[in-house]
Amino acid sequence: MPEAMPRPAEQPLDRPAERTERRPLYRRLPLRQILCLLPLLVVAVWVVQHRSLIGSGARQMFTANPYWLLTAVATTGLGWVAVSFARQGTVLERLPARRLFATQFAAGAANHLLPSGIGASAVNIRFMTGCGLPPARSSAALALYFLAEATARVGLLLVLLVAFPEALRLGPLLPDSVSGTVVTGVVAAAGVLVAGVALIRPVRRLVVTFLRTALADARSLHMRPSRALALWGGSLAFPLLQATGLVAVALALELEVRPAHVMLAYLAATAVAAVVPAPGGIGSVDAALVIALVAAGAPVESATSTVLAYRFITVWLPLVPGALVLGGLVRWKIV
Repeated sequence: MPEAMPRPAEQPLDRPAERTERRPLYRRLPLRQILCLLPLLVVAVWVVQHRSLIGSGARQMFTANPYWLLTAVATTGLGWVAVSFARQGTVLERLPARRLFATQFAAGAANHLLPSGIGASAVNIRFMTGCGLPPARSSAALALYFLAEATARVGLLLVLLVAFPEALRLGPLLPDSVSGTVVTGVVAAAGVLVAGVALIRPVRRLVVTFLRTALADARSLHMRPSRALALWGGSLAFPLLQATGLVAVALALELEVRPAHVMLAYLAATAVAAVVPAPGGIGSVDAALVIALVAAGAPVESATSTVLAYRFITVWLPLVPGALVLGGLVRWKIV
């Protein structure tokens, strides 16, 4: 009889395990789970670093009128709704409303962790890209939002300055030398930016392409009344709601400053603090708000207490929930 053919050697059962062991370390790490927990870790570090400020703001809440504080909380929540409308007004495509609102809530937390609004911008670009918009159009929509929001904020500031020209008395607080230094610095920075765009050819091409895309999108958007209303209505409502929140906190703490003057102080302080690249305006906005309220006639101690309570409601209170929502959005691959 012919000899039986030898049976092929059986494949070892641990071959997949061997392939797993040979994979690079970064491929074996649960990167998405780590990204989900990263916002909470950063928030925890931030809270520990600013625990004294958070404690001071929380203590102010116990002596304030609770109904006005609830009004400040409500205006803060409505601010995210206004931002959602403004973001929808920057694109022709219809964005999912619930996810858009959740993204703005999460972007608020991200904005307090990175300087100059980088966190919120990155979250919104990721969200719009996930909704099917090309990166160039997402960036153009982001620029259009910043332009509309800045125009609305400065416009409101100018209207209040014309209506209440004596509301802010900055003379004793800012000497002429300080004002001249600030103006000189702003002009020098603008000159460097313009020179860089004009002289560097790749940068000039990029800026020209970006401006063409942004202008084309803006023209198309303003041909649709619903999008134009959402863009400009949300852009106007957002700073008004923020200023109203500060007015509510001032009334809760019985700050002896007229509400219109408080609103003017808020708009002036945030316009000045916007040029300082601090995460969420922490430090720069606080100092500018205190100076503006003192310029409006408030005592230094009362102005400081009002600002601490206001920032507790608008920054520190929603920070941990916002980080949780941001982690969930990352986990569900929405951003």
